[in-house]
Amino acid sequence: MDDLDAVLLEKLIQNARIPKTSLARMLNLTEAAVRKRLKKLEDSGVITGYRALVDYQKAGLSSSLTGVDTDPEKLWSVISQLKTVPEVRFLLLTTGDHTIMAEIVTESVEKMEETHRRIEAFEGVRRVCPAVVLKQIELRRGPSLA
Repeated sequence: MDDLDAVLLEKLIQNARIPKTSLARMLNLTEAAVRKRLKKLEDSGVITGYRALVDYQKAGLSSSLTGVDTDPEKLWSVISQLKTVPEVRFLLLTTGDHTIMAEIVTESVEKMEETHRRIEAFEGVRRVCPAVVLKQIELRRGPSLA
């Protein structure tokens, strides 16, 4: 990954719907060169997809960032089980207070409590620590990669 790729990623983080022609103008490249760079970033796994960022509360949903602590020997088993839970939107393997962080989105707080109890019952789960999102604060910027 070079400096142009870093700028390309930063622009996509800010607006994943930006036209390739606009990216080409910003980077002083041809559209074909931008497409080639994007394909390379996608094929290498740097870009894993393009998603809409949703304010779940404004959509009438409840969300949490939930820490999940596991028995070390059951970590990958728990991750496999979490992947089957429809309410789990993404998983992160982390250091710090929790082994796994999960974003959970449900129709209601009651459904969220039910989801957390279901996860607590997974073999190998030691503790579930939910942090219910009260308000999403949009910064409208991505991290500086360049």
